[in-house]
Amino acid sequence: MSIESRETEGLSQGAIVRRKFFGHKGAMAGMIVLAAIAVFAYSAQGFGPIPGWWIHNHTSSGPIVNPAGAPTWSLADPFAFGQHPFGQDTIGRDNFARVMKGVQISLMVMVIIGVVALVLGTVIGALAGYYRGRVDAFLMRVTDGFIILPTIVVGSILGKLVSGPNFSLFGLSSATYMAPALAVVLGAILWTSLARLVRGEFLALREREFVDSARVAGAGDFRIITKHMLPNTMGVIIVNTTLLMSQAIVLEAALSFLGFGIRAPQVSLGQLINEYQSAFASRPWLFWWAGLFIILIALCVNFIGDGLRDAFDPRMKTVPSLRKMNRAERRAGRGGTQQKTAAQSTTTATAPRPDTDARASGPDSGDTGDEPGSTGKGASH
Repeated sequence: MSIESRETEGLSQGAIVRRKFFGHKGAMAGMIVLAAIAVFAYSAQGFGPIPGWWIHNHTSSGPIVNPAGAPTWSLADPFAFGQHPFGQDTIGRDNFARVMKGVQISLMVMVIIGVVALVLGTVIGALAGYYRGRVDAFLMRVTDGFIILPTIVVGSILGKLVSGPNFSLFGLSSATYMAPALAVVLGAILWTSLARLVRGEFLALREREFVDSARVAGAGDFRIITKHMLPNTMGVIIVNTTLLMSQAIVLEAALSFLGFGIRAPQVSLGQLINEYQSAFASRPWLFWWAGLFIILIALCVNFIGDGLRDAFDPRMKTVPSLRKMNRAERRAGRGGTQQKTAAQSTTTATAPRPDTDARASGPDSGDTGDEPGSTGKGASH
């Protein structure tokens, strides 16, 4: 038995997945950093009616403290943040407040894109893989049509439409629904890869014995898909949705940078880079911080996706460290010693005892040597 098999012996499939995921250092680091970024951003600027703890708002302006709006925070004194740790722009707006608000919007867009792509890709892929035939052919031709379309061009056109000043939805201004609408539009484009993967999984699962057993037992199509087949594809769905979300935040930043995504008065990380691209040479701190958070968020989501892939894929084998190998060898040595001792005890307990009642005479000592019917006495003459 291998060392990895000894580590997971006696555990359920869910426990094995959790152990592998929580044992993935990159995934754990990504989760911690991403959670810290989200908590820091939402607590600093608040969310909805809940106010934040930071003294400045992302729209308010004030007097410029340092020359050219330089940051008040430096590595020389890392515990003194000052009033504007990320600096100020030309009209005195606090860059820290704007970056934190941009992180909020970018995270919200990333999550909405992931949810929309998850629903569309799973439903379309499951229906195509289960029913096959004409349903599969129609849905896959629609999927192919979306695949051949250039994502950046379609996203730019649709993003321009939903964020235009003349476009209204339920009487709300474009600034209110701009970010969610753009996220829904992008999610409606990025579902194609997930749909094809789910279709492939359903085509393979459709021929398995447990699906035939459920069909013979009288289960309907909806129950077979949701209760029997879908749980067996959750690994593929979760992993690919996570990796899709990391692509989504980069795509949103690219669209906002080109001017087709989030626009003022809303703030996103890509929109900040677009707004401050001319200040890269004179005031680089306005450009650096937004780009740094885009990279951090994308890396964190990618690391989490890698951890989920390693946890759900049984073919991914990890090389144990020297410490784990030594610990497994010690356990195996103790187990072997205990088994040997138990075997010796069993052998001793079941061994035959020496025959202390054996007679000292030979094997024929009880035989009289007389023929049957003889009296044992000599004949007299």
